[in-house]
Amino acid sequence: MIRTLRPKDYNEVLHVGHFFRKGDPVLMDLTEVTDDVARQLVDFCAGLICGRGGEMERLDRRLFLLQPPARPRIDAAHIPDLAHVAD
Repeated sequence: MIRTLRPKDYNEVLHVGHFFRKGDPVLMDLTEVTDDVARQLVDFCAGLICGRGGEMERLDRRLFLLQPPARPRIDAAHIPDLAHVAD
């Protein structure tokens, strides 16, 4: 599920981080904030992407899509304690 957030101020960046860390893609609509606040939010998201992985794509002037990193499937054969379970 994509979470659509329209922050009204910088304090709402916590919601962006929360959903992103949960693994939900976040559509961040910055149309209701000033240029300075928008810049701060984008800077925060750039740091979030850098630290947690994933991607940030600019869809429009004030619309950004944050995609968490893909969680690769780990084969049981690659986990030493579970190697006996693999086919």
